[in-house]
Amino acid sequence: MPIHRRFTAKNALIVLLIWLFLALAFHLKDELWNSAPVDVEPVTSTEPPKIPDLHENGEKKLDDVKPDTKKPDVEKQDGVKGEKRTAVVVASQQSEDPTWLDKYFPHWEKNIYKVDDKTAKLTVPKNKGRESMVYLTFIIDNYDKLPDNILFIHPQRYQWHNDDPDYDGLPMLRHFQLPYLETEGYVNIRCAWALGCPAEIKPLEEEGEHRAAVHAGGQYKAGFEMLFPELEVPKEVGVSCCAQFAVTKEKIRERKKEDYVRYREWLLTTELEDSISGRILEYSWHIIFGKSPVHCPTAEECYCKVFGLCKLECPQMGSCAGRYILPPFSSLPEGWPFVGWNSEQRNRSASEE
Repeated sequence: MPIHRRFTAKNALIVLLIWLFLALAFHLKDELWNSAPVDVEPVTSTEPPKIPDLHENGEKKLDDVKPDTKKPDVEKQDGVKGEKRTAVVVASQQSEDPTWLDKYFPHWEKNIYKVDDKTAKLTVPKNKGRESMVYLTFIIDNYDKLPDNILFIHPQRYQWHNDDPDYDGLPMLRHFQLPYLETEGYVNIRCAWALGCPAEIKPLEEEGEHRAAVHAGGQYKAGFEMLFPELEVPKEVGVSCCAQFAVTKEKIRERKKEDYVRYREWLLTTELEDSISGRILEYSWHIIFGKSPVHCPTAEECYCKVFGLCKLECPQMGSCAGRYILPPFSSLPEGWPFVGWNSEQRNRSASEE
């Protein structure tokens, strides 16, 4: 058969397809097989991830607890972005000066109550029950619009009960761990057991006793039954003094607003003296916010979790070296911390930071 008869259009198409297939194959070989290798960093460690030691109950050992060293986000603290709000509620008199809070904590909301000034922007129905009247009034008036984190404190920067070597509220609040508060709901802003722990009041044993004006043991049982009719009166009550604590809005709202109204009504109508009615509430706040009647964590644990001060030397359950010493008087000397108890010059015992 002549050659031109064999080379038909069909055969030409087949040859063209074969040529295209071979060209594509060589192209792919060049792109895939002969391309430069990708640099990959070699794995240099074969050690397994470290797992922290745990107690039998699954919690981290105290040595593994690290303080929160991250500085607070200013915009979160003051709510500029509509996020977390932190506020202080202060029970003060006209003679006291809480303006140091504005200077050092400008991004915290301030609620400064003047209990002895009826014309003040924030005041109370009646100056009765000491700081408890202020705390309850704030909760009642703001129940539906509470800040996220609320610190209930006294007005003066230097106060004998502040848990600091110089009784200075500034470093105390600077070190306070808001993340820990958010996990706990309620935190007492004091770790030392001096006054309050392990058992300040024994309601059943002390019922009817009349001791020093600052001790409420004799009247605590009756007060407890009025405040907590649903609970059995405990044999012992203990919490580190002195009515300075922090609470989240969620923890406050675990109780109905009517409960706080009832507590305040008891304060307004009780015939007990302020020193007693206020003291009964002082040793009831932790119960109101869900803690057991005796709430006395060890000083070592407390300083680490509440203030981020870990690895302190704590020879006793209720104290750590260099942190707090009960002062000889409840009023600090004029000029403290640079003037001592005998009018002598002194230096600070610890940093303001």
